[in-house]
Amino acid sequence: MTPVHFSFSSAFALGLMGLAFHRTHLLSALLCLEGMMLSLFIALALWAMQFESTMFSTAPMLLLAFSACEASAGLALLVATARTHGTDRLQNLNLLQC
Repeated sequence: MTPVHFSFSSAFALGLMGLAFHRTHLLSALLCLEGMMLSLFIALALWAMQFESTMFSTAPMLLLAFSACEASAGLALLVATARTHGTDRLQNLNLLQC
């Protein structure tokens, strides 16, 4: 495994571990998701450059568009949660209450 592959896989793994083990605030969970998407974007862009094919060149842009949509939806949920519950702590959220 090259150092470049190791750095992107470790960045993805660190984001996944942060999402799994450090779930106190909704904002920290969203930041872990964005870190994972960024590492996937860079890895996919380098993979497309390595093959030098125009067929793979649109995949990183599509992933970037989806991650931007995910970020905007996550921030909208964060604002709605902060307005209704007064905090973004995940322990205070209960899905069974309205």
